[in-house]
Amino acid sequence: MTVTSEAELVEAIRGAEGPLSLRGGDTRGMAGPGAALSLAGLRGITLYEPGALTLVAQAGTPVSEIEAALAAEGQRLAFEPMDHRALMGRSGTPTIGGVFAANVSGPRRLAVGAARDFLLGVRFVDGQGAIIKNGGRVMKNVTGYDLVKLMAGSQGTLGALTEVSLKVLPKPETSATLVLSGLDDAAAIAAMAQAMRSPFEVTGAAHDPAQGRTVLRLEGFETSVAYRIGRLKDLLAATGGEIEVLEEGASETLWRDLRDVAPFHGSAGDVWRLHCRPTEAPALAAKTGAEARLYDWAGGLLWLRMAPGTDLRAHLGRYDGHATLLRAEAAGTLPRQEPEAPGVARLTAGLRAKFDPRGLFNAEALARSA
Repeated sequence: MTVTSEAELVEAIRGAEGPLSLRGGDTRGMAGPGAALSLAGLRGITLYEPGALTLVAQAGTPVSEIEAALAAEGQRLAFEPMDHRALMGRSGTPTIGGVFAANVSGPRRLAVGAARDFLLGVRFVDGQGAIIKNGGRVMKNVTGYDLVKLMAGSQGTLGALTEVSLKVLPKPETSATLVLSGLDDAAAIAAMAQAMRSPFEVTGAAHDPAQGRTVLRLEGFETSVAYRIGRLKDLLAATGGEIEVLEEGASETLWRDLRDVAPFHGSAGDVWRLHCRPTEAPALAAKTGAEARLYDWAGGLLWLRMAPGTDLRAHLGRYDGHATLLRAEAAGTLPRQEPEAPGVARLTAGLRAKFDPRGLFNAEALARSA
């Protein structure tokens, strides 16, 4: 079933006799078991105020449509949401509701924050068919339940998003990327940490061991970027790596590929996302026996391509972080999400009982096998 209005969605939920599988563009593999309920018909930008840096859109609005509207005004989604299609082997059209339901945040997260930090307000329909609105169109202190933050990253388990209000930012005049070649993983992590501690406002820091290069992005006014690139080159000269600079066009292509994990496209194997302390990332990567690895967020995010069926969590043991099985070659017994601690699990169960007492929404999506 595809709904085209909030009223139709309310009717569908109230009349549901079993679990519902909420879907937007169905590009991320989030949908759980149950009768498919598509929200892709809820589309359209309902309000855009460039001067106020705010935009309101229905949840099924394609991300590409929003990006085009923003580009026409010299603005952008600063958290640069990933396009999962090539990595996941899926078609479809990414939607803005799916972005916030999964809290999809790209390389710039370490500088500007995650998708949830740009979400100002939400409308959604809960498991009893009630329409709930929370937040607004400006950043402000929240009293009571902050349902905006709660819905971001909930993966469709608490309600069906129908509308989102978000903050946007101006697109900078230019960008450039400093490339260090020849560093091993530990040296790359140290170089990225040094760059992030500097006053030069790095907005992307990643390391691709397969290509032996570490990349650092700077954005802003052209004269400022040129100055900061020069200072950053001086700062990192002691690393011993070969240094080159990519100008705007090549820089944007590079970061789009990193955002979408292009090095893993078309390669067989399971794909994992590992969140960890950057200083621990090289040692954790060595434990995994991964076929390929890619560091983002200055080492705080580690992408791993593993042999099919490998239990990554068993290889890692105890550490400060969590691992998500994003793509699996075949169905198995491994849960997608890191098992929750008992206290967190109780809170999660309580929230689901409140917002979805009938257990309609993607009830098994977080715990089910990939």
